[in-house]
Amino acid sequence: MITSPIKHSIIALAVSALLMMYACSGPSGPSASASQPISATPIIVGAMKNVMRKGELFARISIDTIANKTNLCGFGPVENLKGEITIIDGHAYKAQVITDSTMSVTESFQLKAPFFGYAHISGWLLTPMPDTVQNLAQLEDFLNQTTKNSPRPFFFKITARMEQASVHVMNLPDGTKVTSPEDAAIGKRSFPIANTDAELIGFFSTEHKTIFTHHDTFLHIHLLTSDKHTMGHLDKMTIAKGSAKLFLPENQ
Repeated sequence: MITSPIKHSIIALAVSALLMMYACSGPSGPSASASQPISATPIIVGAMKNVMRKGELFARISIDTIANKTNLCGFGPVENLKGEITIIDGHAYKAQVITDSTMSVTESFQLKAPFFGYAHISGWLLTPMPDTVQNLAQLEDFLNQTTKNSPRPFFFKITARMEQASVHVMNLPDGTKVTSPEDAAIGKRSFPIANTDAELIGFFSTEHKTIFTHHDTFLHIHLLTSDKHTMGHLDKMTIAKGSAKLFLPENQ
C-alpha cells in the first residue's frame, strides 16, 4: 500500500504534468488566434477545404486579436462567406457585395474569418521580375523556379497596372448548406478591372493545396485597387508590360 506522503507527491506531480500540457498546447478551436507569434513565417488558421466541403463557415480567427498589427499582411474570406478580407502593410480592408455590379470596401480590423493566412513582414525586398510575367500561370512558374532555394511558404507583394483583371467576392445567402465548392460559390460575384493600378498581396506554397490555395495552384492572391474601391480574391490578370514591381520578404 502507498503511504500517504508518497501518494500526495504522486498526485501533485500528476497535476503539475497536466497543467504543463495544457499551458503548452496553445489556443485551439474556433477562436484560436490571439497568442500566435509575431513572425514573417506565414501562419495559417483553419483550412479552405473544411469551409468548402464541410460547411465550417464559423469564425476560426478574430482579426483584431492578432498581436502587433504593424507590418501585418494577410487575407481570407469573411465568416459565413459574407465578403473578403485583405491586410496590406498593417491596413485591413473588407469587401462586401452590394449589387451584382457593385461592392463596398471599408477599412477595419473588426473582422472574423473561417480560414486565414497572415505574416508580419518588417521589410520588403524589391526583386527583379521579367516583363514576360503577365498572368497567374506565368507568375506561379516564375516564383516556383526562382525561390527553390529560399524558405517556403511565403507571402509576396506586387504593385502593377492591370490591363485586365477579375476578382471575386463571396456572398453566400443566409441559411445555405455548404457541402461542396459549388455550394460555397452560390452568391459569389465577380468584378472586372481594366487599366487600373493595383496592389497584390499573395501567398506561395507547394504544400498548402486545399488548405490555403485551391487544389490546382500554388498561389492565393488578393487584389486592392489604388483607389481602394475594388478588392477581392484575384481570379485572372494581365499585367501591363513594364509596370510590375515584385516584393519578397527581406529575409526570403
